[in-house]
Amino acid sequence: MCLGVPGLVVERQEATDELAFGTVEFAGIRRRVCLACVPEARTGDYVIVHAGIAISMINPIEARRVFTHLAEIGDLDGWTGDKNEIRG
Repeated sequence: MCLGVPGLVVERQEATDELAFGTVEFAGIRRRVCLACVPEARTGDYVIVHAGIAISMINPIEARRVFTHLAEIGDLDGWTGDKNEIRG
């Protein structure tokens, strides 16, 4: 199973001879991401990122719903953080 995570485009570098890249923020962490598959994405847009590639755009309301669910998962009692292990 693959997991795509929403992130906020905070900067976009236009493509020259290479693919378009930008900086995408995930919960305060910023990463360089390929934006070639979402040429319409601009600063302030949310994108779904898998393996360093933005594969689609997502509206802000849906992005917030995903963030809420991820936060709930992070608050599970007994989560050790090691190899997806749950105690209890």
